Amino acid sequence: MKYVALLRGINVGGNNKVEMSKLKKVFKDLGYENVLTYINSGNVIFDADKTDVSVIERALKKNFKFDIKVVVRDLKNIQKLCKAIPKEWVNDPEQKTDVLFLWEEYDNKKSLDLININKDVDNLLYVSGAIVWNVQRKDYKKSGMNKLIGTPVYKHMTSRNVNTTRKLLELVGK
Repeated sequence: MKYVALLRGINVGGNNKVEMSKLKKVFKDLGYENVLTYINSGNVIFDADKTDVSVIERALKKNFKFDIKVVVRDLKNIQKLCKAIPKEWVNDPEQKTDVLFLWEEYDNKKSLDLININKDVDNLLYVSGAIVWNVQRKDYKKSGMNKLIGTPVYKHMTSRNVNTTRKLLELVGK
């Protein structure tokens, strides 16, 4: 089965540096096959009969000497997610669209209630495993998106922009 592992908080602002070649080796050493990384933000595509997040997190800590939280999604979940996102929601100079991949304990529609949104400018969509958040860039300062840091949801998710998420579907679907 095809999977995508999404690592939280690596290579951000020069902190928690992880080389993609070393990351790829960690996944290969765990026995995963057809391992591919995409961009420097911690996206790993791989094949496996099964996967265990706790095993991956322990191997990452052993190799990189700091804790790295991981979300793993299978091909079906990524397909369902991308199909549910309105095609007009993009990440470009006019719009900002992010996908918040949720940890298991926050993977439910109730997590939407934990986010401070501005109903006049924020568009949110819950899809199993994620919240998709869209806002016009001109309205970003009015959006709840810039107030997400520090919330319970923020501490239990990792985000990717919608363009990256769609590219991951393309890569995992091969």
